[in-house]
Amino acid sequence: MKKPLLAALSGLAIVGAGVAPAVAAPQAAAKAAAVTVDFAGTVSLSNCSGSVIRFPNSTDTSPALVLTNGHCLETGFPAAGQVITGQSSTRTFGLLNSAGTKVATLRANQVVYSTMTDTDVTIYRTTTTYAAIKSAYNISPLTVSATHPTVGTAIKVVSGYWKTIYSCNIDGFVYRLKEGSWTWKDSVRYTSACNTIGGTSGSPVIDTSTGQVVAVNNTGNEDGETCTVNNPCEVSETGAVTVREGINYAEETYNIPACFTSANVLALSNTGCTLPKP
Repeated sequence: MKKPLLAALSGLAIVGAGVAPAVAAPQAAAKAAAVTVDFAGTVSLSNCSGSVIRFPNSTDTSPALVLTNGHCLETGFPAAGQVITGQSSTRTFGLLNSAGTKVATLRANQVVYSTMTDTDVTIYRTTTTYAAIKSAYNISPLTVSATHPTVGTAIKVVSGYWKTIYSCNIDGFVYRLKEGSWTWKDSVRYTSACNTIGGTSGSPVIDTSTGQVVAVNNTGNEDGETCTVNNPCEVSETGAVTVREGINYAEETYNIPACFTSANVLALSNTGCTLPKP
């Protein structure tokens, strides 16, 4: 996991310029650079990065949600198999504008959902609405795509903690990504240019052709070890294990919108909701 205490400050100089995808999608080049990606709507946490998010059907008057990693939860890492819902929280987030300047402090009143099982996400409910944020700061939330991302997509990983943007492509998808006692499904593997560091955990992964969130940054193999903490390994459908030292990963988010109502109420029983349940 990308914890800030493990970050080397020298890593701040490493910002990917983007490389050709391992398997190029023909339509990717045509849609490149369609959207300007900056820091607007991202947030800084005490130990991680995150973003103010909405879903395609969210209403402007709904409570604003903040997305980060499960392992960024202030009460500690959820155990393998654990799903947390409805937990009280007073956590604060620094809201950033397009230049990466903090313009406000948002406060949570609930951990709506948090887990490190199958995925690595925490979703907070704040005490304000999208409309109020827009009115006060002219900042809109990032929309979470409800569509599975594709190989070769140009992406940016936007860290509110470090106020750094990494640029690369989706290199592929991992059947199972195992790290310590946790296992994640259908994870995103970056091309090498996204050399994310500690503190980038929870950063939104943004499709540069749409401006929408397609994943949440969460880990990377730091030392070449196999399946240990901070050294995730890839496990194929046949059980073959692959270690890619220096390569970083994210967890897809397309399956989250189906689990919420238009008022941003968690509805894990919704048709199409595949998030792990308590």
